[in-house]
Amino acid sequence: MSQLHFYVADEEERRLRDQARQAGVPLSRYLADLVRQESGRAGQWPERYFEQVFGKWEGEPLRRALQGDYEDRPDFA
Repeated sequence: MSQLHFYVADEEERRLRDQARQAGVPLSRYLADLVRQESGRAGQWPERYFEQVFGKWEGEPLRRALQGDYEDRPDFA
């Protein structure tokens, strides 16, 4: 098992120690659980993301401007 070393402000350390104590686990276990929980979220949408943002635009209807014609390019064959 690997060990990670990092620095946090004293106030942050006290808060983390209190949270670990409230959870009834050692600080190292509490931090490992936080890392495991957060690292598993990479590339995922936040919980209830689409329910919170879908259909929320309240301004003028969005319209895409005309894109024009495709340019003619020579064949490479």
